[in-house]
Amino acid sequence: MNPHIKQLHPYPFEKLAKLKADVTPNPDKKPIALSIGEPKHTAPQFVLDELTNKIHSISQYPLTKGMPELRSAIAQWLNSRFQLSSTALDSESHVLPVNGTREALFAFAQAVIDPQSNPVVLAPNPFYQIYEGAAILAGAEIKFLNTVADNEFTPELSDVDEACWRRCQLVYICSPGNPSGKVLSKSFLSQLISLADQYDFVIASDECYSEIYPDESNPPPGLLQVAAELGRTDFEKCVVFHSLSKRSNLPGLRSGFVAGDKSIIQQFLKYRTYHGCAMATYAQYASIAAWKDEIHVKNNRALYRTKFEKVVDILRPVMNVEAPDASFYLWPETPIDDQEFAQGLFKQENITVLPGSYLSRTTNNINPGKNRIRMALVAELDQCIEAANRIKNYIKTL
Repeated sequence: MNPHIKQLHPYPFEKLAKLKADVTPNPDKKPIALSIGEPKHTAPQFVLDELTNKIHSISQYPLTKGMPELRSAIAQWLNSRFQLSSTALDSESHVLPVNGTREALFAFAQAVIDPQSNPVVLAPNPFYQIYEGAAILAGAEIKFLNTVADNEFTPELSDVDEACWRRCQLVYICSPGNPSGKVLSKSFLSQLISLADQYDFVIASDECYSEIYPDESNPPPGLLQVAAELGRTDFEKCVVFHSLSKRSNLPGLRSGFVAGDKSIIQQFLKYRTYHGCAMATYAQYASIAAWKDEIHVKNNRALYRTKFEKVVDILRPVMNVEAPDASFYLWPETPIDDQEFAQGLFKQENITVLPGSYLSRTTNNINPGKNRIRMALVAELDQCIEAANRIKNYIKTL
């Protein structure tokens, strides 16, 4: 067996299940789950229709590289969304469809890390646990950069010393962030690109929440957008990850893409050809339809906008909570230990939230998720409002 498997931590939801195991929730209240970031809004009917219409393609082996029509639709979407020139991205060389960003974020580290050179992978803390597992199984040491309120939930690049930068081969970033919803600024992204040039590492930008934001006139910037504004039209060392799961409420379709530095994309394609992870052809057809439509995405944002307005208004009088820059999470402080809070809330109000400490590692003597919870506002509006009122009632009993 790969010896690094022993280094893997339990997944946050395994810890949550243990936390809840010996607790009987209030039977008089219906359960409401705010713990998992699984979109519950209705999937676009035209995408479902395309799946049905193209199901006969199941008789074909899909191409790992994806259909040309899908790569073209993705390139066009990226050019439009991130204000790139119409010729900025070559769909033949800059774009690679993947089965959702989770498997791609994991596989990417396996492809780009050289385990023989004492590598380091940097990641934000709190973090999506795939970053950690990917680094460990690739034979790298992972180092975390705390993102806390004092630094506006932005990784402190100045905390990384020279020796660490010289060993660094890959930096994971997440913008909008999970769980804080922080949108990394263009100046931060520009600084990180400059460091990538200086120390020769790859930037993997997880942007799967980029299409859930409150202001239609102010979408979050992306890594490729900043690279292009710097005149970096080859996107060297810059790779982004996007998904239809959150944008289009299609988590079960397992459809996303990786795009950026063409030399890296081509090597990643070679890796994936051996990996055997091509997207099903019918899913590719459905994905083309989804990437070509923005109406359903705007409607999706409107639903989240209303939920954030209602829920934050209910909770703000009793806890320190603010609407995020983007994404569908709230990241409020708890008046007591986050695990105790989550367990008590489940027992008294039958609501499940995720303790923030389960999303973090103790770094520089602090766990930046401690005494916070992650709340995913993925349920329907009435359930989110009901949950907020129950949480408010619970806090008043503490």
